[in-house]
Amino acid sequence: MDLLNDTVLLSRLQFAVTTLLHIIWPILSIGLSLFLVVVEILWLKTGDVVWYRHARFWARLFLLNFGIGVVTGLPLEFEFGTNWASFSRSVGSFFGNILGFEGAMAFMLEAGFLGIMMFGWERVSRRMHLFATVMVAFGASLSAFWIMAANAWMQTPAGGVMRNGQFELLSYSAALFNPNMPWAVAHMWVACVETSALVIGGISAWYLLRGMHGDFFLRSLRCAFLAMVILSPLQIVLGDGSGRNVFLHQPAKGAALEGHWQTNIPPHGAPWAVLAWPDQQAQDNAWSLQVPALLSWLVTHSPDGEVRGLRDFPRRDQPPALPLLFYAFRLMVLIGFWLLFLAGWTAWTTRAKGWRLESLLTRRRLLQCWVASIPLGYVAAEAGWVVREVGRQPWIVYGLLRTQEQASALPAGLVLTTLLAYTGVYLLLAVAFIVFARRLLFAGPDMTLLPPAAPGVRA
Repeated sequence: MDLLNDTVLLSRLQFAVTTLLHIIWPILSIGLSLFLVVVEILWLKTGDVVWYRHARFWARLFLLNFGIGVVTGLPLEFEFGTNWASFSRSVGSFFGNILGFEGAMAFMLEAGFLGIMMFGWERVSRRMHLFATVMVAFGASLSAFWIMAANAWMQTPAGGVMRNGQFELLSYSAALFNPNMPWAVAHMWVACVETSALVIGGISAWYLLRGMHGDFFLRSLRCAFLAMVILSPLQIVLGDGSGRNVFLHQPAKGAALEGHWQTNIPPHGAPWAVLAWPDQQAQDNAWSLQVPALLSWLVTHSPDGEVRGLRDFPRRDQPPALPLLFYAFRLMVLIGFWLLFLAGWTAWTTRAKGWRLESLLTRRRLLQCWVASIPLGYVAAEAGWVVREVGRQPWIVYGLLRTQEQASALPAGLVLTTLLAYTGVYLLLAVAFIVFARRLLFAGPDMTLLPPAAPGVRA
């Protein structure tokens, strides 16, 4: 098979697999760490021991998730040198700097305070412990900022020029705050927190359905609901802005996401394909179900705004795997609107009788939907990364460096071996997480836990 002999394609596949399997863990680390800050503040402000028990229970899940995330993230850093050495040499002056900041500034901050957060309850003051929890959450979010800033630069490179095959940095701030960066950071960070709210809410609903610790998990479900009420509409707004940014700076990618082939001529608006099957060979859709002029509205906020079609770009500059891009994008959007509906449904259900346990337990279908929605945030995030990374092709740095020219000259068999090895190890780690998380969830919270007797250092 050609795939087994194509070093570049195998290297791309390896990076895709390791990224998609790694990203699962940082998503929850970012949102769950923020939740730990919230419940610890509530405990300190109210003195209610239940909030303290929340902090201790959810911190165990955070620690397990964080450990798997660290292990699965390490190979990604090395792959830039092993599989993409030419890329690293070409843009390492800036790209390597950003990744260095993520490791030295964000990850080390998070890891450094993690021990205090987990094991310092009786060893440091309450204020110091809260500070450690805040630093863990800040480090997790800061890590997302640096990673997304680096990736955004690959989407919309700025701040320098290519000279003799090397990226010469002229303005660090222009490169860091490139056109895609604000949308990329905001969209991904909200996705992490929204997914974490789904996990917290779904687990809480699962306990309620089983009739276990009802008053305890009613609180965490309410926290998750409040987060979803804010984040689900915000994410749709950010998604709209991010999509318009794509059409402005990566028009071929935007056209590929929408199966849009022919540039419309005003005053005729561009139609939006609800469903279609893009055919790159024919340079058209094999079939499509369209809404007239809606794409012009979505992209330009005008009924007759011009939207460039894929035929305007040479085939060598068009993204590959068009059906994958088309439907991954729609899957992400569909999940986003489902989460908005779930938040609205929950608000409507609780509007009259409030958050009373007896009333909510009669709404089993709603609770079941919360449980069933646990994986949807992850699915949307994975689909978003497919859109983001496959849509950037054939460029590794959009408009500057082609992916085909930046891979290391490695034997295809060696890359295939490491791909299979990484996949096996990552799946084994995922199974281990499921086993230990299952034990944690079936054990439930320790309802006998009491806070340290004194706020200061304890002998």
